[in-house]
Amino acid sequence: MTGALRSAGGFLRKLVAALILGLLAVLIIAFAVANRQFVTLSFDPFDPAQPAYSQSMWLFAPIILALVIGVVIGGAAAWLRHGRWRRTARRLERELGRLREELDAHKRGTSAPGIVPEASAPPERLQLKPPLR
Repeated sequence: MTGALRSAGGFLRKLVAALILGLLAVLIIAFAVANRQFVTLSFDPFDPAQPAYSQSMWLFAPIILALVIGVVIGGAAAWLRHGRWRRTARRLERELGRLREELDAHKRGTSAPGIVPEASAPPERLQLKPPLR
């Protein structure tokens, strides 16, 4: 993929993300304007008539707050679930770096002793014998 195509794809991705976020913002604002009534949230399950603690707020506030908390909890669960894959990726990146250093050493002809065994004649039992007539 050429650089021009890659940058065009990046621009298109940003444009689509901006459109989706803009539409989402409009929907959230419309939801908030439509639900401006005050409600009383009670945090006392034992006495609903005289709660120990209650809070009056717009109706859209607890709904949007619950949505944000759900997104944060879901994101944290996904991040924790993918920990094993991140650890494997880090290990493989370290191994790749080590192998690249080894390859560079071989290309320069300065390989460290012990990394690549020296060429030697195979044992007699592994040498080919001439065919019988």
